Amino acid sequence: MLNSSRNSLLVVSIVGLFAGAILFYNWQSTSEAFAESFAADTANWEKKEIRLKIPRQTAKGIYLTAYSAGQEKKLDEIINLLDKTELNAVVIDIKDYSGKILYDSKIKLVNDLKIKKNQLGNIKKIIDKLHQHNIYAIARQTVFQDPLLAEKKPEWAIRSKSGGVWRDNKGLAWVDPTREEVWNYNLAIAKEVIGLGFDEINFDYMRFPSDGNMSQVVYTNGQKTKYAAMKEFYKFLSDNLKDEPAWISIDMFGLVMEAKGEFDLNIGQRVVDAVDNFDYISPMMYPSHYPSGHLKMQNPAEHPGEVVANGMRAGMPFFKDKRAEVRPWLQAFNIGAVYDGTKIRGQIDAVERYSDAGWFLWNAANRYTAAGLKAD
Repeated sequence: MLNSSRNSLLVVSIVGLFAGAILFYNWQSTSEAFAESFAADTANWEKKEIRLKIPRQTAKGIYLTAYSAGQEKKLDEIINLLDKTELNAVVIDIKDYSGKILYDSKIKLVNDLKIKKNQLGNIKKIIDKLHQHNIYAIARQTVFQDPLLAEKKPEWAIRSKSGGVWRDNKGLAWVDPTREEVWNYNLAIAKEVIGLGFDEINFDYMRFPSDGNMSQVVYTNGQKTKYAAMKEFYKFLSDNLKDEPAWISIDMFGLVMEAKGEFDLNIGQRVVDAVDNFDYISPMMYPSHYPSGHLKMQNPAEHPGEVVANGMRAGMPFFKDKRAEVRPWLQAFNIGAVYDGTKIRGQIDAVERYSDAGWFLWNAANRYTAAGLKAD
């Protein structure tokens, strides 16, 4: 029995050693495999480029439709103008006044509702080309004037007291500025576009509607003022885009620079609500859009330098010690007067006396020349 026990112990010992050897081999193999995998992962980490916000820019830009930016010949023409002048930025539509998404979006709702029209084509190629010429690339995104989304999702639209979807004087429907679904939809677009490589997102039509039969509008903000409702959305965008590698800006009516007290132009726009939530504010200071009698002028469009200088002087206190800088839109189209180089330069000089953040020129037809611009 003793020999039998010894033999049993010997067998157990041999089996134990054999099992231990197998376990050690498996552990060693697993460890080596993990080490190889970890080495491969860290190599990939080293190769992966981490994109950061570029430094703040003195952006001197022009507006381009998606169609213009998507046409190689037109884009080359614009780049040539920027290479030769002080211009260094372009603002490109990625979602326009119609609500169309103008690039190949992968957002599910965009594709489910069939509301995209890829006029830009290869958007990354366009951005790379701009960056090769040291051009600051800005994506322009309209927000609450969104007829396509309003028609496709009428429960998200501004409603009419007479029933159905409310429409403005042009027959365009708007989405409800208080709907969180609309907020999230626009946030998703902004994040996707930033991921494509744009340096900044410029939000437009960030307001309640201004023309049409306003007495028929069904407002959903209750006791909350329009400007308080808009401020909540500004903060929502700011909070959700603060860690993204792009700056954010907002377009506003030019008269916001001269508004006093709680006056929000009846559309919910006040500079004071935006200065802590955006990096840049771009008031649309087109002299032709100021009413007759403004500054005692019969035709403000004939006096662009004075009109812009007055707005800048009045509005600059809003920006003291705030996050946002002012960077206005200026007129480069013939309404109210012929806008030659002298009138364009007059606006630019007025802005630059008060701010070094830059300015943008607007021409809806994208017809730009070097008139009024300094050589590079």
